[in-house]
Amino acid sequence: MPVIVVDPERPDPSVIRAAAARIVGGELVAFPTETVYGLGAAALNPGAVAKIYAAKGRPSYNPLIVHVLSPEAAQALVTEWPPLAAELTDQFWPGPLTIVLGKRPLVPDLVTAGLPSVAVRAPAHPVARALLEAAGVPIAAPSANRFQAISPTSAAHVARSLGPDAALILDAGPTRVGIESTVVDLSGAQPALLRLGGLALAELEAVTGPLARPAAPDKAAPRSSPGLVGRHYAPSGELRVVEAGQIEAAVVGAGPVGLISFAEQAPAGVDHHLSMPADPREYGRLLYAALHTLDELGCARILVEAVPNEGAWAAIRDRLARSAVRA
Repeated sequence: MPVIVVDPERPDPSVIRAAAARIVGGELVAFPTETVYGLGAAALNPGAVAKIYAAKGRPSYNPLIVHVLSPEAAQALVTEWPPLAAELTDQFWPGPLTIVLGKRPLVPDLVTAGLPSVAVRAPAHPVARALLEAAGVPIAAPSANRFQAISPTSAAHVARSLGPDAALILDAGPTRVGIESTVVDLSGAQPALLRLGGLALAELEAVTGPLARPAAPDKAAPRSSPGLVGRHYAPSGELRVVEAGQIEAAVVGAGPVGLISFAEQAPAGVDHHLSMPADPREYGRLLYAALHTLDELGCARILVEAVPNEGAWAAIRDRLARSAVRA
């Protein structure tokens, strides 16, 4: 599992060409996007896509996002490109927005969990874009970690989670958004929000108007988007979200105990404390790294101070709620 350090803004073309050759050859490459690190394979190669599911231990009902360079590249994979798709991509691509549309037959069913729709995104990270350009093929890439585990925002996180299952890891340092993309479904009669993420809902709905919120799918039913499994983004130990006034009482119990809070100091009984910023964008950028740190320190329990119940924090609340679901 080679790890190659690359400049996050100007990656070495020879390194990118070698990584792209691995993608075209049916191998897996872990690479940075602005959201989290992805585990990439040639999206139109079913055998390569199957390697993603095997490496992650990912169930087949959980679809993958297909990464492309441009709206034009996305249009080659979908059956239609409605005006709203054009408006959204004009405003938010490249960036942390994924769009779900009806798929063309060339997209393997394994990519889409057998559904007639496909999720597409144009990432903004220079390394991801260079890899897409050099490969010349769309790249299917979920987060580069074991299924249900904490998403990776650094190459070290990828190596710790996947071990030798990534043929190559491109290390461009920490990601700048830190949580996955927002996913909107345009394949039905009414636009729907499938996953909260790196693009704020207020910004999205300023373009789309109010989005529908589909009911959660049955446990083993195919998902229209990744990120819809009940337990997700979870550390090895128990995670619990607690209000600020309840932290001291919640500390009592088995340890080691980790705490993520807004306070500078931790109450007695906390073994490892990480203080987080009050800005939601900065908090989102650092959240997974904080969870990885406490997980690596062997915390049997991780307490997280509840974040504000405000729109700007909605994606973070979603991630924490799924992280807290018991296995």
